[in-house]
Amino acid sequence: MYTTMIGNYTAKTDFFKMTTPFELLSEYGSPLYVYNEDIFRSRLRQIKNLVKYKNFVPHYSVKANTNISLLKIVKEEGLHVDTMSPGEIYMALAAGFEPKELFYIPNNATEEDLRYAVDRGVLLSVDSISQLQLYAKINPNSKVAIRFNPGVGAGHHQKVVTAGKKTKFGVDMAEFDTVKKILEENNVTLVGINQHIGSLFMDSGAFIESTTNLLEFAKEFDSLEFIDLGGGFGIPYHKQEDQQPLDLVELGSKMDTMFEEFAQDYGREIQFQIEPGRIIACEAGIVLGTVTGTKQNAETTYLGCDIGFNVLARPIMYDSHHDIELYTKRAHPDLEKHPVTVVGNICESGDILAKDRELPMPEYGDIIGLMDAGAYGFAMSSSYNQRPRVAEVLLKSSGEVVLIRRRETFEDLIASML
Repeated sequence: MYTTMIGNYTAKTDFFKMTTPFELLSEYGSPLYVYNEDIFRSRLRQIKNLVKYKNFVPHYSVKANTNISLLKIVKEEGLHVDTMSPGEIYMALAAGFEPKELFYIPNNATEEDLRYAVDRGVLLSVDSISQLQLYAKINPNSKVAIRFNPGVGAGHHQKVVTAGKKTKFGVDMAEFDTVKKILEENNVTLVGINQHIGSLFMDSGAFIESTTNLLEFAKEFDSLEFIDLGGGFGIPYHKQEDQQPLDLVELGSKMDTMFEEFAQDYGREIQFQIEPGRIIACEAGIVLGTVTGTKQNAETTYLGCDIGFNVLARPIMYDSHHDIELYTKRAHPDLEKHPVTVVGNICESGDILAKDRELPMPEYGDIIGLMDAGAYGFAMSSSYNQRPRVAEVLLKSSGEVVLIRRRETFEDLIASML
């Protein structure tokens, strides 16, 4: 048996099913990424049924979590995928997706990148006038999509705002005439337009505004087969403070109205796509680690653990918040809370998971859980400081625990070196 010293997220979701954090780390090592199949599938179905509009195709963003076992579940649930690199295309095809179920949306792609998609029959979207010119040169008499900047951006951090006036993404709508000229000169048909305003919005206002702009602009093209609205749908990372989730029912209703009105104006029911991103995988994943102790430096109490930013990079990259749970086997743990700064084991002063967080004082050997780590967790991890990347396990709906990625070894660190 074990006690959850702080946190009620797992209790609400029965996250660990028939196992425990201690059993998982004993079997698979620490740190460890753990995914819950039921939560993952429920989010996939929620997004799949977001709107009533019939010609609606939601995508799973491969970059959020690239584990092939999870990609196979995405395939089973009937979603398509969006990819950002040849490697992601490779992973999606290996998971069983057909080329027609992929959408390639690169940024600053090389000729080799574009040819990789073209040679495999994967439709792609270009991100600039120069990219459109390069694509038209290597693949004339074809079809293409273009990512436009709708002029509105949103996101939880400046680094993830991907539209508006200060971003590297998208073709400015003012370059409309240049786009049409390149398309006509190379007999390339524009079959889709897309946007992406940023990541982790919790209010749908900016998304609706940008979509309104994009749909009005879309009426300038009569050859469209689809419009991709991007995503960035947020999740409540502050659940322990009762942060409320994005209202998907309200958002879906607004989207339905916009889709129907556009179809009526456009003269046909073209396909609408979305790339909701983290909202599918995020809450399905937790990263577990081992508490290495606590210490006092000046006025700060540090809680040390073996989850460095090589394991979870989001806090150091974006100052991101992850709720924390603590687990212990001690019979009578002290549950009084104190302000502590939670740090990892990487030789960098920025290796901080949480600052001044109110937590009980754990002891060596207790377990720490970083919640909502299923998206952009393992995918952004590394072997920095030559710490091998950690394992991933999947808690199946049946209760079975399945290893879906083995822990790297020291030998793996030099396996590709000449």
